[in-house]
Amino acid sequence: MTEAPEFNPLLAPSPLPYGVPDYAAIRPEHYLPAFEAAFAEHRAEIEAIATREDEPTFDNTMVALERAGALLERVLLAFYTVSAADATPAIQDVDERLAPLMSAHTDAIELDARLYARIRALHDRIEELGLEPEERRLVERHFREMTHAGAALDDDTKARLTELNRRLSELTNQFEKNLLADTNDLAVVFDDAAALDGLTPGELSAAKQAARDRGLDGRLLVTLTLFSGHPYLAQLTDRAARERIMAASLARGSRGDAHDNGPVLLEIVRLRAQRARLLGYASHAAYVTADQTAGTPEAVRGLLLDLAAPAARNARAEKAALQRLVDETEPEPYELAAHDWDFWTERVRAAEYDLDTTALRPWFEAERVLRDGVFHAATLLYGVTFRERADIPAYHPDARTFEVVNEDGSPLGLYVLDLYTRDSKHGGAWMNSIVKQSRLRGTQPVVVNNLNVPKPAPGEPTLLTLDQVTTLFHEFGHALHGLFATVTYPHFAATAVHRDFVEFPSQVNEMWILWPEVLANYAVHHETGEPLPGDVVERLRATESFNQGFATSEYLAAAWLDQAWHSLSPEEAESVTDVAAFEAAALAEIGLDDPAVPPRYSSTYFAHVFSGGYSAGYYSYIWAEVLDADTVEWFRENGGLARGSGDRFRRRLLGVGGSKDPLEAYRDFRGRDAEIAPLLRRRGLTG
Repeated sequence: MTEAPEFNPLLAPSPLPYGVPDYAAIRPEHYLPAFEAAFAEHRAEIEAIATREDEPTFDNTMVALERAGALLERVLLAFYTVSAADATPAIQDVDERLAPLMSAHTDAIELDARLYARIRALHDRIEELGLEPEERRLVERHFREMTHAGAALDDDTKARLTELNRRLSELTNQFEKNLLADTNDLAVVFDDAAALDGLTPGELSAAKQAARDRGLDGRLLVTLTLFSGHPYLAQLTDRAARERIMAASLARGSRGDAHDNGPVLLEIVRLRAQRARLLGYASHAAYVTADQTAGTPEAVRGLLLDLAAPAARNARAEKAALQRLVDETEPEPYELAAHDWDFWTERVRAAEYDLDTTALRPWFEAERVLRDGVFHAATLLYGVTFRERADIPAYHPDARTFEVVNEDGSPLGLYVLDLYTRDSKHGGAWMNSIVKQSRLRGTQPVVVNNLNVPKPAPGEPTLLTLDQVTTLFHEFGHALHGLFATVTYPHFAATAVHRDFVEFPSQVNEMWILWPEVLANYAVHHETGEPLPGDVVERLRATESFNQGFATSEYLAAAWLDQAWHSLSPEEAESVTDVAAFEAAALAEIGLDDPAVPPRYSSTYFAHVFSGGYSAGYYSYIWAEVLDADTVEWFRENGGLARGSGDRFRRRLLGVGGSKDPLEAYRDFRGRDAEIAPLLRRRGLTG
């Protein structure tokens, strides 16, 4: 047992508004003792439910179960917010020690035969109970999830399952730790700013500041993004500099050193395959999709295969156009490589559409994009407003807190934005909850968005790329889902929906980026105040399907890798020893093996599936995009940014959280099932 400090702020209700954790008072050494106390309290609550001798009822079993674990959820959400966004060595140590404890506790609850028997008894006579829709779904979901987790297995099999889960928790934690360390280690150092010709003054300032932060005064440092490549590749005129950055990006987790993720991911794949067999499934992919809207891995593979051929065809045509430009304009032509694609894509875009997206940054100043773009669209559509609350501190000085208020003046919750990259932050962008809404517990939502935008020197503006603007709108779509979900039971709060549905609301929110009244409100030159010229806006809209062969191919390649790894049987998984060879074979199988178009994530830095919650589920983005593209058409047909449309989307879809079957909620909103034609048109796959 870890010795607890004299006072642990995590064990008492927060004194701050909305129950935001008092991070100013919380120290790393508070977390493990708080988890131990929370585990003990939760076990006692579950024991009281499981050992009741009276007949199970909805109140004495389901409501009691939903009330249980409040302290654990408070500690868990507070910690996991920090462990992803500010993973200092002390926090990483807690995370490593916590992983097996968390796994063991979760298994103890999910595999409790006594608790399962009570829930099964309710499920067996569900038609007799006279339940409201949310109550009925609560019984159905708890029964389904416990069955899926293995609660019906015999004791010996449960013991083996628990051991597999414990080891997997350690491995996924190690994968993320290795990736963070290697990403930091492989950041590319330049001695001369001339090598970074093409970057804006703000980007050069950020590179100099990043170098100073590591004690490399007088030099420049380009930190790596989570995906393959880097936004700077579209601008850098020095091909050698582009090659260095791409090589560093692709090398992460695969250099045969202490941070090599190859052995880690191979063991993860093997153990996941073994666990799936214990649970009665042919593969981990079959296990995962059985409780998603997709239903089966065959359905997933079918969609990916249907899209791969036209995507690869379009990518080949795009590559040929890029190669022609290289051959026509370079004094010494060369064969187009992965590190050249973005650079020459921008030149083709300029030639064909007279548009240079890298030159748009002055119109995308971060504060204006946030307040006059992201927030403005939400106000127009849903009536909510945002007020910064400097009196409510977040977990890091860079993280800012905003209160969200409904149109009638009632408080909705808090939104926290953590925009900038740092060495202690995981790569990529995400949304998570710090506090989840629940009528039963009387809590209101607190949600966080994290991005990884390079931070300029003090006093200089933060100018975003179009991709970063898209990411901010996307993640804010998740935030709205978490803020608007209004449920009674914590089990359904925030974004607690099927994994292959959760990306749908976030992708819908991207549609407002180029919506006329939104774009005109935020796309203003940060120095001159001039709006983004109308002809540029029209050319931006005209290029919405430009380079979609590449974009679709790199995404599908990553989704296919995820399925390939997780479709292996235990015997097949044991036979795989070479990560690179397995990747090459998988990409050749789907026809996406062009070295100039690498997967968006290669296996050794594929955090979504080897340390995040998307294992066998990275297909979710394209699966949800079918719904998203169909919904975008609905908004266009129904007045766009109209309050009536926003209220319908909020009430019938975002607002139900996980309390309703997601496809049923979609049909309730849309009036029918989604159609795939809008997605095919969007991605230029209809030819």
